[in-house]
Amino acid sequence: MPLALLALAIGAFGIGTTEFVIMGLLPEVAAGYGVSIPTAGLLVTGYALGVVLGAPVMTVLGTRVPRKRMLMLLMGLFIAGNVLSALAPAFGVMLAGRVVASLAHGAFFGIGSVVAAGLVAPEKKAGAIAMMFTGLTVANVVGVPLGTLVGQHLGWRVTFLIVAALGVLGLLGIARLVPDLPRPEGVRVRHEVAAFRNVQVLLAMAMTVLGFGGVFAAITYITPMLTHVAGFADTSVTWLLVLFGLGMVTGNLVGGRYADRALMPMLYASLGALAVVLALFTLTAHDKAGAAVTVFLIGALGFATVPPLQKRVLDQAAGAPTLASAVNIGAFNLGNALAAWLGGLVITAGLGWTAPNWVGAALAASALVLALVSGALERRTVRRAADRTTGPSRVAAGATPAAAPAPAHH
Repeated sequence: MPLALLALAIGAFGIGTTEFVIMGLLPEVAAGYGVSIPTAGLLVTGYALGVVLGAPVMTVLGTRVPRKRMLMLLMGLFIAGNVLSALAPAFGVMLAGRVVASLAHGAFFGIGSVVAAGLVAPEKKAGAIAMMFTGLTVANVVGVPLGTLVGQHLGWRVTFLIVAALGVLGLLGIARLVPDLPRPEGVRVRHEVAAFRNVQVLLAMAMTVLGFGGVFAAITYITPMLTHVAGFADTSVTWLLVLFGLGMVTGNLVGGRYADRALMPMLYASLGALAVVLALFTLTAHDKAGAAVTVFLIGALGFATVPPLQKRVLDQAAGAPTLASAVNIGAFNLGNALAAWLGGLVITAGLGWTAPNWVGAALAASALVLALVSGALERRTVRRAADRTTGPSRVAAGATPAAAPAPAHH
């Protein structure tokens, strides 16, 4: 794998840390600004919505910019947003800083996926994408717990300054290691938008929303589930989230490896197993050992879908993949927001702390149905193309070919 992928992974590490670390620092941020924890939760919602909206907007703005330069500009935006968050004198200013940082998220992963895939041979594309996303998964194992620890002991502002420094490291790595890649000739915004007319691209994005949404339905409410149901102490939750992060790393690498060999079977297996494990979590959540194992499996199976889904979008939007790739990153965050909302609804309805697991299982099962539909449509398209190619040349067994028509006489 090219060394340039390391630079992309460092950028992904910083982005993953800033996205998730806020969840562990909400009480400190709320106390610092004198607002309620639900109000501080807008820092999570605002970031997610910023990713959804920023992914297409920033990608469209970057269609006329060489991809390396665009990645550097996006890291600059990420650095500025985190510095603003760290120095914000009022809650509204910090919310603005979070949104600024989020604008870089979708476009960075979208353009980065295209760049990563372009650095390797065709049969290694999913593995290259997975290598970049390793930065995001490792952030959940290392960056988020350490960032939370630093924020609790030295202040949350220090955490965001450190994240900004990670952004500087990523920017320097991209400048040094990523080769100069010219902007593809003939690429226009209308060409990028045209990719969304492909039903397979839309199906892949819907799978992203539902499949990864299934993960977040459970993980958003993992703290009360582990403390109130499984009986873990509050101090144990951080290490259980590290376990979830280790699962993400494992699933991401396995998903990348096997997606290059058999993409759709990999999706069928991971989505089907994810639906089953989420449903079982309603039972295993009542046992400490069972809950810990299940948390790892949810991370592994959830992130095993990421490289194949991202590669699926790239393959189906092959003529103009950049915007579709970035929008698919927004789809992950849309799934997160949708699942968190649905999970909150079932808890509010009095169905218990484990009820979001049923929501997650239903979402993952729905994604599996879409994957099966997508595979069936693809096989039908291949058969039709084969029929068109071979149909005119077929001659019935034992039949005599028709004689050529006699030339006309005038």
